Amino acid sequence: MSQHSAEIYHHFSSKDVTKFMDIEPCKDIREAEEIIQFHLDDSGCRWGLFDITTSGLIGTAGFHLWQVTKEFSKAEIGYDLAKEYWGIGLMQEAVIPIIDFGFTTMKLDLIEATVDPANLRSTRLLNRLGFQKQKELKDNLVYSKIRLVTAYVS
Repeated sequence: MSQHSAEIYHHFSSKDVTKFMDIEPCKDIREAEEIIQFHLDDSGCRWGLFDITTSGLIGTAGFHLWQVTKEFSKAEIGYDLAKEYWGIGLMQEAVIPIIDFGFTTMKLDLIEATVDPANLRSTRLLNRLGFQKQKELKDNLVYSKIRLVTAYVS
């Protein structure tokens, strides 16, 4: 068992956190450990977001589906945040340096995001960061993209 399993379980057992994700709320520690293992095995990277005053986990953010070819590299950004921290700008504060890391350290040419149109907070965040809506996908999900040449700080 990972030392962070209990924190991940607590965070991802919230229906508010997982509402717009492609996972159900965690029912037990084993499911939290599967989330941890998924990110360890994935080609991207994920960071925990912590409350500076309590040191408690309040969210995660990072990249998955990192694809690199000779000509092009891209990854999909994802993020989640505990409901108590919604609406105060924390995710924008976290995602701006993550996007910078993607373009400068990972050498990404393109960063994608998939969002449920009903997730208005996420849609607004992506718009503020310079992502451009591309097209409707199956299951009514929308792709947004940001390229290296796009300014992403508003």
